[in-house]
Order: sequence, then structure tokens, then C-alpha cells
Amino acid sequence: MTESQTNYVAEKFQNAEQIWFWFLYSKSVRNDIGMHNGRTATRRVCELVDVETLITKLYLSGKLTDAQLAIMKEFGDRHRAPHQYVWRENHAAALWDAAMSVLEDAAREKGWLD
Repeated sequence: MTESQTNYVAEKFQNAEQIWFWFLYSKSVRNDIGMHNGRTATRRVCELVDVETLITKLYLSGKLTDAQLAIMKEFGDRHRAPHQYVWRENHAAALWDAAMSVLEDAAREKGWLD
């Protein structure tokens, strides 16, 4: 192991939304091999598979619903959260907020949040 590999500090996330958007972005970059924009990666306190496993466990335990996962995916693909004051997004915003609360609690238990 080189010295630069042993002296890194993994950056924690600020909230559940940051975890979710990082997860989706990182998966898309991993799947689109060869598409780089020159950014350097930030070391995180978890790996993609850790987030995927956590989401799966939350779903299988009934803490996340199909509707919440659908909204997380839909608005994750849009790179933004639904807005509670936009009439068409009002219900989606409520589902999003509940899902992010569940994810944030679980991530906090894992030590992934500041």
C-alpha cells in the first residue's frame, strides 16, 4: 500500500439526499465506462454496494415501499427532489420526504452522515 492510499480521509454525507444522488451518479458513471469529465472522485465512507444493500434491506423490511422507491428512482433520474409546492409533485414530495427520512436514519446508524 502506498502512503497516499493510507492517509485518505473518507468524507461523510450531509444527508440522505446526498447519499441517494451520489449513489445514482456513481452507478451511472460506472455503467458508462469511458465517459469522464475530468472530476476527481471523493472518497466516501461507504461503497456503492453498501448503499444498494442498505436500500434492499430497508425495502425487504417494509421500511421503504414500492411507491417510495419509484419516486426515488424517478426524481433521482431527474437529478432533483420533488417540490412540495408544485401541485403535480405534491404527493411525490411527501413520499420522497418519508423515504429520505428512513434512509437518513439508517445511514446515521451506519455512521455515514456528519
